[in-house]
Amino acid sequence: MKKLILYILIFVPFFASAQSVGTIKYFTEKLPNSFELYAENLELMPMSASLVFTLDNMKSSLANNQIVVIPAQTKRFLVAKLTPIIANKKFGYSTSSKYTFGDITQTSYDENYVYDLPFDSNKSYSIFQGYNGKISHMNQAALDFNFKVGEKIFAAREGKVVATEERNNTNCNSKDCAKYNNYILILQPDGTFAEYLHLKQNGVEVNVGDEIKKGQFLGYSGNTGWSTGPHLHFAVFLNRMDKDREFIKTKFRTSNSTGEYLLEKKSYLKNY
Repeated sequence: MKKLILYILIFVPFFASAQSVGTIKYFTEKLPNSFELYAENLELMPMSASLVFTLDNMKSSLANNQIVVIPAQTKRFLVAKLTPIIANKKFGYSTSSKYTFGDITQTSYDENYVYDLPFDSNKSYSIFQGYNGKISHMNQAALDFNFKVGEKIFAAREGKVVATEERNNTNCNSKDCAKYNNYILILQPDGTFAEYLHLKQNGVEVNVGDEIKKGQFLGYSGNTGWSTGPHLHFAVFLNRMDKDREFIKTKFRTSNSTGEYLLEKKSYLKNY
């Protein structure tokens, strides 16, 4: 009798800023002469997966380690078709998978977009740590604004809220505390993500699924997670597999209405 041996092993990577975002579920359907492997992605953003098959008298339509991008809110996305090579012999397969949020094959984005400063009008804040900073931004295009605990955060750009965390009330000067980051993660119209980190406990004022307008109130700053003191960490990136991200330097509207890159130790007034 022909027999299918099926094992689905899912390994979820640890992300650089400590939030494990998004889940994929797999299932198979038996056809007369083959099997089809499907993925379910109920997240509000695309998810990217990489699978490795161990095949016994079978062939797969998907190559090992080939990236598959599963669209947002998809219940039945065909990942691979598995077909026996010799029909009258025993056959089977096992597979392992790793996945992460976003479309990791994306390389282009709106390079000319000018972001709003992420704080209230008529206020001024300095950049505590700039791009490629020496404290925790090595090789990262990220910014730390010198916020105190409880100050209002506003959206630098429009988008959709795809993940939040606000339960934590712990911080330390170690990467081990990154898992305690409170955050808001927003998927932006060009496929990039914006993250706002270190919000105070219960300081998130938006919900997953909300469509956010530029300049909309998001929540309150804090000192949670991997943090040496109160501040707002802001970064824009394209996500990648295996803990990696492609960080993007962003221009902000300041007194220069055409936008400029913010510099460490310099203060900026939001006069709009």
